[in-house]
Amino acid sequence: MKKAGTQGAWKVMAAVCLAVFILIPERSGEIMAYTGAGLGQFIWNLVPVFLCVGLMDVWIEKDRMIKIMGEKSGPSGMGISLLLGMLTAVPVYALLPIAGLLLKKGGRISNVLIFLCSSVSIRIPLLFFEMSALGIRFASCRFVLNLTVVFAISFLVERLLSECDRQDIYRRNQVNGE
Repeated sequence: MKKAGTQGAWKVMAAVCLAVFILIPERSGEIMAYTGAGLGQFIWNLVPVFLCVGLMDVWIEKDRMIKIMGEKSGPSGMGISLLLGMLTAVPVYALLPIAGLLLKKGGRISNVLIFLCSSVSIRIPLLFFEMSALGIRFASCRFVLNLTVVFAISFLVERLLSECDRQDIYRRNQVNGE
């Protein structure tokens, strides 16, 4: 069953596409080619992520994930989350299924946020590029500042969530009452 917001979004997109084809018919082929290329790139990035998420879901037991990244994982859980985030090289939309799996398996909310934030802002390939293009001093300064902000955001968000909010987040990431 689709939500009303999803149906509305599809209707708006269909209306926009129709308007573009009516108002700019000479560019419709170019627009379709560009849209197809974007969709192809989206699928190219997402399929391997879903495959890996599915394998992780089967191979990694919930108790093991709770031990590694759960509520009582401490600094090691934060470090693992940070390292996993820094190693990723996929678009942001591909990170969300991974975050959902981490929550489903009992990962602490702040650790999942550390993973997401570090994936977006302090990837290792980005650091290497910055060192070569902007210098090690700039890259080091940005790394330390981003690291501080990543941890601050993750702990602040987790602290601001009520227990009801936390339970709701975990409940939404469970499948078939697991």
